[in-house]
Amino acid sequence: MRTEQLEYMAAVTRLGSLRRAADELRLSQPALSETVRNLERELGVDLLERKRTGATMSAAGQELMPRIVEVLEAVDRLRVAAGEQHRISRMVRVGTVNAATVPLLVPVLRDFRAAHPVTQVEVVGAQQAEIHRRLAEGGFDLGLVNHLDGDDVPAGIESTELLRGRPVVCVRPDSPLARLTEVPADALLTVELIGMRTGYVMHRYVHRLLADRTPVFSYSTDGAEMGKLMVAEGLGATVLPDYSVLGDPLERAGTIVCRPLSGDATDVVLTLRRRRAEAVPQAAQDLLETFVRRARALGGTVTGRP
Repeated sequence: MRTEQLEYMAAVTRLGSLRRAADELRLSQPALSETVRNLERELGVDLLERKRTGATMSAAGQELMPRIVEVLEAVDRLRVAAGEQHRISRMVRVGTVNAATVPLLVPVLRDFRAAHPVTQVEVVGAQQAEIHRRLAEGGFDLGLVNHLDGDDVPAGIESTELLRGRPVVCVRPDSPLARLTEVPADALLTVELIGMRTGYVMHRYVHRLLADRTPVFSYSTDGAEMGKLMVAEGLGATVLPDYSVLGDPLERAGTIVCRPLSGDATDVVLTLRRRRAEAVPQAAQDLLETFVRRARALGGTVTGRP
């Protein structure tokens, strides 16, 4: 059980509806409703009575609301007593699609750890949709997400652009494709292809690239890191953002190389996302700023948009 769940329930009670509470909390109504349902499952009671005309507090919810308020007030007192140390030493949870784990995420964690030795950082690999859901529910403080130009940012989520790159074909140095300066899209039909699973941006990109042809994936996997390892082991080629390959230990060691796709000008963007909120925990804010500094050092153009 998380304090955010209790805070959301208190907002629903105070405002009298899920819709008004969602507006005030800057959440989607489905995300708020799911959070309340998760709380109900944990408590084993229905806090709301749901009808076509809307949701109202149930008798059990009315009985438990004073207890919920007591818990929230106790948490507030604890925060005041702990002072700034509470904000600095808390755990920060980061969801990531793993596209820039080595070139960006690992150096960021090293820098952040040096400045915040008592703060634990939990890194969780997940698909984009899962990261957005957990950001909205408060399960993640930050999320690293790839997107293609034109993709929408979910309501209630702030997005900071960290790195902008191009899709590249990642192969072993002894692959015939490695001898090419640029790889034609049709060449992807001639090799064993390692694809990202449905739900990843690069899965969508490859299908868009080969729109009038049907790619044959010999393998599919979760995330760039496993894809690069499979390439290094000679299982085939994969398509990734260039910032996911350049600077990787496998690339630095010469075990894998990458080549641009000919005639393709698609931009892939690595963004750092968080739930829009008036108050942001200091540790999460410090980690965000560390990401921004490291991205600038890597040559990224850092911009923010809601």
